[in-house]
Amino acid sequence: MILQALVDYYEKLASKGEISRPGWAITKISYALEISTEGELLSILPLKVPNENGKKMIPREFGLPAPEKRTVGVAANFLWDNAMYMLGLDTKGDSERVSRCFEAAKERHLTLLGEVDDPFAKAICGFFSSWDISVAAENPHVAEIMEDLSGGSNLVFMFNRQFPSDNSAISGAWQRHYDSTQDGEKMRCLITGEDVVPEATHPTIKNVRDAQSSGAALVSFNAASFCSYEREQNLNAPIGKYAAFAYTTALNHLLADRSNVVYIGDATVVFWVESAEAEYQNAFLSFINREENGDDTLDLQGIMDKLAKGEEADWNGIPLDPSSRFYVLGLSPNASRISVRFFLRDSFGNFAKHSKTHYERLNIAKPEYEKQSDMPLWKLMKETVNPNANDKKSSPQMSGDTLRAILTGGRYPATLYQSIQLRIRADRKISYRRAALIKAYLLRNTSNEAIEEVLTVKLNDQTTYQPYVLGRMFALLEGIQERANPGINATIKDKYLSSACATPAKIFPILLNLSAKHLRKLDTGINIYYSKQMGELTALITDSYPAHHNIEDQGIFQLGYYHQLQKRYEKKTDPAENKEVNENE
Repeated sequence: MILQALVDYYEKLASKGEISRPGWAITKISYALEISTEGELLSILPLKVPNENGKKMIPREFGLPAPEKRTVGVAANFLWDNAMYMLGLDTKGDSERVSRCFEAAKERHLTLLGEVDDPFAKAICGFFSSWDISVAAENPHVAEIMEDLSGGSNLVFMFNRQFPSDNSAISGAWQRHYDSTQDGEKMRCLITGEDVVPEATHPTIKNVRDAQSSGAALVSFNAASFCSYEREQNLNAPIGKYAAFAYTTALNHLLADRSNVVYIGDATVVFWVESAEAEYQNAFLSFINREENGDDTLDLQGIMDKLAKGEEADWNGIPLDPSSRFYVLGLSPNASRISVRFFLRDSFGNFAKHSKTHYERLNIAKPEYEKQSDMPLWKLMKETVNPNANDKKSSPQMSGDTLRAILTGGRYPATLYQSIQLRIRADRKISYRRAALIKAYLLRNTSNEAIEEVLTVKLNDQTTYQPYVLGRMFALLEGIQERANPGINATIKDKYLSSACATPAKIFPILLNLSAKHLRKLDTGINIYYSKQMGELTALITDSYPAHHNIEDQGIFQLGYYHQLQKRYEKKTDPAENKEVNENE
């Protein structure tokens, strides 16, 4: 299903002229080898161009013959390659391998271009026939950029200010070679259904984060235990040459556009619509990562509302059809291969609907300094990671499961809730985003209807649900301590939050005893003010303090604490001073 969807996407892009035709690929080239009619190297011209912000020079992109798949063997590309193949330059300290690489490139070009009656083709053949690799490093043009060439920069030929892809004779020679009939047993292609000679190896996939920079395989068989009927490599999953090219080209096209790629945990996530319209990708990126895309939240909310109702929505003048088929693919590195972390397929409207519901669950009272209403997924995942850890990535499995839950409307993974609880115990901090995740998790995952009254955006001061009330009381006791000891470095939160949350019966008597001492330090009016609040909360406690709170009730305790804490920062009237004050001042 994944490969078939990618082939369909390729064909849509190809019909619009937006992607390479079979046998060709977009390739990054840093330098051009300018050659004479006889094949003499005249110069090496830099081709790098400034990046989008103009701060860095990056290789220029050309449409050139598709690269060969390389592992440990020698395989030369046609018309372009690195300095080891094109110049026989020893950049690895292995002269024997360098010689084999150059000879492979020489043989390939002489074979494909030897009979082509064209000046450019003859110049290339002349270059390979006359170039002496033993003195390659001494050539002044090569020596000038030796450091860059040693780093693996790609080179392409140039003749009379013309590149090979602009030459019809050379392009035709390559196309005839690529389209030539393959020898071997025909099998039914798993994607197209046609009888074809299957490809033993497929082109590589690039730009998957932390995978091999030279490319990794999405489909591969590398051990006898994975094979059957004595078939080798990808003959165990027969896919024709066209289909193999189409799915890899489409996926590389998606991965190359970094503006429409999301990184969640160790997964590189790409997404596309069946009709291959870019506006759907831009809109989807905003659904899951609003802050980074910089879209206006109110306009985006209106778009999501319309799509969730099954209505068309306008995106930069382009109508978005909620019934359009949409795909989301998460890929993770695995040695020289790529693992599929998840693959989701649904209508675009349903993805918008589930994303909208997710954000509604997250909605919670926020501190005044928080200007962002919605929270991008990467920031939510950051809340599960130790800020002092060397590796700042969240758990790969948990991250993928969370994204899947958001986009499908399914239950959030238990590991998400557990990770938040672990961070709260370790950091003794219930932040805006952690509180939002607790609320969202319990709203979606709990089957206890009794707790829904406390899973609110703001403080519910009427509920008698005991874990919530105890969380509120803890926040009030902390406020009394801070008022009695201005500038205190550590509060009861730093010492008792985790234990009070888990074992209230053991900790709250201690806290109440401390609070009585703190109240005696306060002026009479302030004492009365806080004592009244304590009395109101105590009246809401309908049972004795429980010996233990389960993991669910611990989250509700934390929500009660968070809601009460946000209430503390609201402006209130101080009866003792008859003016508005901030309780935390």
